[in-house]
Amino acid sequence: MVMLATEIVEAIREGRMTARQVVEDSLARIEADAALCAWVHIDAEAALAKADECDRLRQHGKPLGRLHGVPVGLKDIIDSAGLPCECGAEAMKGRMPERDSRIAAALRAEGAIIIGKTVTTELAFMQPAATRNPHDPAHTPGGSSSGSAAAVGAGHVPLAVGSQTNGSVSRPASFCGTFSIKPTAGVIPRSGVLATSRTLDQMGVFGNSLEDIGLLCDVIGGYDPADSASYPRPRPRMRDGATSEAPMPPNFVWLEMPYFDRLSDDARTGMDELLDALGDRIERIDAAESFGGFIAAQKIIHGHEYAGHLGWILDENPDGISKGSQEAIALGRTYGEAAYEEAQEMRRQAMGFFATLFTEFDAVISPAALGEAPLFEEGTGDPICQTIFTLAGLPTVTLPLLVGDKGLPIGVQLAGGAEEDDRLLRTSRWLLAALAE
Repeated sequence: MVMLATEIVEAIREGRMTARQVVEDSLARIEADAALCAWVHIDAEAALAKADECDRLRQHGKPLGRLHGVPVGLKDIIDSAGLPCECGAEAMKGRMPERDSRIAAALRAEGAIIIGKTVTTELAFMQPAATRNPHDPAHTPGGSSSGSAAAVGAGHVPLAVGSQTNGSVSRPASFCGTFSIKPTAGVIPRSGVLATSRTLDQMGVFGNSLEDIGLLCDVIGGYDPADSASYPRPRPRMRDGATSEAPMPPNFVWLEMPYFDRLSDDARTGMDELLDALGDRIERIDAAESFGGFIAAQKIIHGHEYAGHLGWILDENPDGISKGSQEAIALGRTYGEAAYEEAQEMRRQAMGFFATLFTEFDAVISPAALGEAPLFEEGTGDPICQTIFTLAGLPTVTLPLLVGDKGLPIGVQLAGGAEEDDRLLRTSRWLLAALAE
């Protein structure tokens, strides 16, 4: 397994290894595991040059960044100057951004080394890409942040950045056995990222520990006046949350969702055992009837805005996208303004519901996926376990806690209150410690 990002930073700072050694190891892992198809663009020369620069800075006693010398992968919808950003679509082949996204710029400023771009499904939607599951190549890694999750799950890099409009961070993390966090909407700026839904697009990260994902969010989070979802307030200190003790045992809630009848037997059994272990720390509430409207609202908002952002491709270059993407845009155009406004009102109601809920509970606990990763030819899996939380813009953490009947991972998802990401990470740390006892 690749070293944790926090371990790499400390080892380089103390002179026990060099950034070049770290990058060379990462590149060797990627090359040896090319059949995984986690990466679409790699610039080894630029990555090694950046590593040498990191080593020179340390040798000359210069200030070192929070991710000094750490290799990072970026989903191929995030602009990074010097690397193509083709969004998994033939229509965008050859697109070469001249400027960094806010995310890429923040990474560079803190000494991270952008190894390359990870595979995404076409236009960050449902069309399966070539990436395979690192635990079993016969299975999917999920979508649309499939390459980012697989790259971390396979040990190519300790950290990677993805995005989620429905379930594209938490589900791949579940399938690939990694930690992830999709922070509160607006924590991580989206400037320089492919827009598919101005309301629902949210960034997320993958790593191999709570501290690592908290650190990465601290680095790339911040206010961006060019992003309509960004807010001009301090962000939660996520690394602090991931490394601090809960002041008292947290209270969890299990919301019985309308889609839980689709849980696989092994996912249901694993969650039941987990809930039993929590004892009186868990309360169960039946939400099956009241939450159906929230699920429908997410579909309408996503479809309407997806067509608005990307409909130009269908009009100007339909052969440059798959039939599935063509149909998604066409369907989105059928959602009228009245239905869209009603869906937005449902979204506001969801946000209000959870704002009240989290005055009583620290986290909603649920499966991060309906079960193990499906076979590759069956698609990228169902994102339904994230739909409502993404609609409400809530932070969600995925913990690699369960194993299914085929030996593949099933993640456990914790959702927390808006802008309480640090509290959610602290609660996640408590849960891991409690289960280890």
